[in-house]
Amino acid sequence: MYEKKIPEMLDCGVSVVIKVLGGKWKAWILECIHMGIRRPSELHREISAAAPRVINLHLKELEDYNLITKTIYPGLPLKVEYFLTDIGESLMPVIAAMDQWGNANRNYVLQMMEAMAAEEKQS
Repeated sequence: MYEKKIPEMLDCGVSVVIKVLGGKWKAWILECIHMGIRRPSELHREISAAAPRVINLHLKELEDYNLITKTIYPGLPLKVEYFLTDIGESLMPVIAAMDQWGNANRNYVLQMMEAMAAEEKQS
């Protein structure tokens, strides 16, 4: 197994949140599960820009951190659903604040991205 040469510094609360939510789709996956989108196929449809393999990897990592639980129902076809744990539910205000900030500042961020791209082209 790969061992990092530099130990992770998790002595700052923000670094802990980034460690847990790091990854392009994890916060969105948690938000979807919170909103009742619980089956992997539903998550794949909702987050269509992400490859199913990536969503499955993120689901596994979220499960490893005990932010979600996986329930497998007996019978055919196999039915799997994910649910937030109490610790996963405790992240929802953080994700809601991120969503609120993103919605309020979307246009500004898009303008800055365009400016940076234009500057990069000139270099």
